[in-house]
Amino acid sequence: MDILVIDVGGTNVKVKSSAAPDVRKVPSGPALTPALMADAVKTAAAGWSYDAVTIGFPAPVIQGLIAKEPVNLAAGWIGFDFEAALGKPVRFINDAAMQALGSYQGGRMLFLGLGTGLGNTLIYDDVIAPMELGHLPFRKGRSFEDFVGQGGLKRMGRRKWQEAVFEVVARLQAALLPEYVVLGGGNSKKLDALPPGCRLGDNDNAFVGGVRLWDARHVT
Repeated sequence: MDILVIDVGGTNVKVKSSAAPDVRKVPSGPALTPALMADAVKTAAAGWSYDAVTIGFPAPVIQGLIAKEPVNLAAGWIGFDFEAALGKPVRFINDAAMQALGSYQGGRMLFLGLGTGLGNTLIYDDVIAPMELGHLPFRKGRSFEDFVGQGGLKRMGRRKWQEAVFEVVARLQAALLPEYVVLGGGNSKKLDALPPGCRLGDNDNAFVGGVRLWDARHVT
């Protein structure tokens, strides 16, 4: 089965077919509605054959449904009929969870996405558990993502930001007991060294995860 994977971001929507090597991009932003995205994706995917669609979405997804409107896009996503708009079966997953699934190598894995905020997902024996750990209090009245997200990097500078990343990773390792941690997101490459028990992810793993979502072994 060929899968069309859509990775929805605040700047671009990236589109890739499991049967084609190239990634195509559609401009995103605060004016992007679900109907506009569906039309743009169909245009971008012209010439590709696919049987089903995975959408990685930048907001909580619960039981396969968008649970909250996205911060950086237009409204109207909750309840929109994507299967009718795209003409194929559609599965939704949080965008960080999709990259986590593509990075997964078995066992108990914690994925942390260092980007605008702190994306996070735990996968335990193929069961996917997207979480919102970034909003938990850390120190000085601020949350985890206030320190290790993009805002923390700008506010504190690279050295103190990196120290915060090490501390946040250590706290979450102690709480969740993962066998390994994958650090993804664009800012993960700004680390001079990796915390113990961690390895770097790859943004392209999001497309791997989008394909894997249709594998019956993986449970959301």
